[in-house]
Amino acid sequence: MTPQTSVFCSIVPPHLLEHLAHSSNPAVAAAARRTLVADAAARTFRVLPLPGAAPTLAPGDAGKPHRTVHDCARGTDLPGTKVRGEGEEAVADATVNRAYAGLGATFDLFLNAYGHDSIDGSGLPLIASVHYDENYGNAFWNGEQMVFGDGDDEIFLDFTLPVDVIGHELAHGFTQYTANLEYFSQSGALNESVSDVFGSLVKQYALDQSADQADWLIGEGLFHPNVEGTALRSMKAPGTAYDDDVLGKDPQPGHMDDYVRTGRDNGGVHINSGIPNHAFYLVATELGGKAWERAGQIWYDVMTGGTLAPETRFDEFAAATVAAARARYGDGEEIQAVLKAWTAVGVPTD
Repeated sequence: MTPQTSVFCSIVPPHLLEHLAHSSNPAVAAAARRTLVADAAARTFRVLPLPGAAPTLAPGDAGKPHRTVHDCARGTDLPGTKVRGEGEEAVADATVNRAYAGLGATFDLFLNAYGHDSIDGSGLPLIASVHYDENYGNAFWNGEQMVFGDGDDEIFLDFTLPVDVIGHELAHGFTQYTANLEYFSQSGALNESVSDVFGSLVKQYALDQSADQADWLIGEGLFHPNVEGTALRSMKAPGTAYDDDVLGKDPQPGHMDDYVRTGRDNGGVHINSGIPNHAFYLVATELGGKAWERAGQIWYDVMTGGTLAPETRFDEFAAATVAAARARYGDGEEIQAVLKAWTAVGVPTD
């Protein structure tokens, strides 16, 4: 599938940054405003197909990661200076090494669990840039690479700290090269949810956790210790990830009865993603064991099956998961878990 020509998908939603921009703490407000300005500029970045831009892998290179990490040195010119390439020794900068390891952890999940070679299935090189801008409070995928800020050390810490943030952003690339879900309204919320799903699976795979051992949090460890919150989002209990005087309260719903209709955040893509997020959590915990094995396989089959339209809505995605579960596992406990989960979040499957 041809990828989108312009992509900007960030881990921190704009509504949260807008809230912080009105903080009474001048340092928090200034960092949030700076991040919003940088994000607005990054959204204008155009990913254009260039002659010879597709990776050419040497014989024997298939099934191996091709990672490059760059340092923006607190500037905004991408990709920055190359500081670590594939197979090179660790450097003194822990942020660089975490980015390198996170790219590898994401590559390992897709290859080992699903036989998917990199995020495009064809060995796409994985590129990351760290130390982006001054006090930049976000991380994003721009259609061809990952970008990480250092945070403001008031609300956000270094964005390479949670491996699921790295997995989340690279999974936007996976979506770009598979179902290509439009980044607006329900299809955009599905786009965000798929990134949370596979971001969480990257973390669980790296830690060899079962579904009941996982915390099902997205971005745990990203907040400064003074923040009253555990993570950006909770797949287990949407709406409970944070409740802080400065940050505000997590607005995610976990059921269609509470679906948020808004013109902000591309129609609430970071908010309403809580609904399909919770459905996946319910499937994974109902089936038990390692979540990437059956629940993750069903979601992967849906994303790569060629049946989703760019504007796919929740009920259409839910129906696709039912079809995928039946196609792979028959009429057993897998399909029953899928049906039960979507019913629990108020999304019809027929």
